[in-house]
Amino acid sequence: MFEPFFITHWGACMKTYYTPVDEINRKWCVVDADGKVLGRIATEIARRLRGKHKPTFCNFQDNGDFVVVVNADRVHLTGTKWDDKIYYRHTGFMGGIKDRTAKEVREKSPEDLIVMAVKGMLPKNKLGRAQLKKLKVYAGAEHPHAAQQPELLDI
Repeated sequence: MFEPFFITHWGACMKTYYTPVDEINRKWCVVDADGKVLGRIATEIARRLRGKHKPTFCNFQDNGDFVVVVNADRVHLTGTKWDDKIYYRHTGFMGGIKDRTAKEVREKSPEDLIVMAVKGMLPKNKLGRAQLKKLKVYAGAEHPHAAQQPELLDI
């Protein structure tokens, strides 16, 4: 007699792995953005912040690493994106949409380029906001996180 697939194999489902909070170990990584393309380093940074590089990855849990980005003012964009790429924001008032090109963002605060690129790659919920807090971006080559003994991440 024929049995449906879901009845015969219902008990063979895998259980969701949940890492206990006291077993989560977070490392510190330093990324040098000098001469790197913005989107290419942003994907690797988002992957590290989420913890997808670990075998204990769980999509509903924050078990990623801390990432420190230095030389954010020397990041590159390909093609003519410095003039063509536009970042929009809204003031909250009627007709209050504002726009800036990537060149204007880099002149005012070069850290925002990397933060906005990584933020778009993280989940849009409470977990994504907690993961974004583990990102530290600095325009120059110096950072105040030497006490955490970060390892250099080559991207």
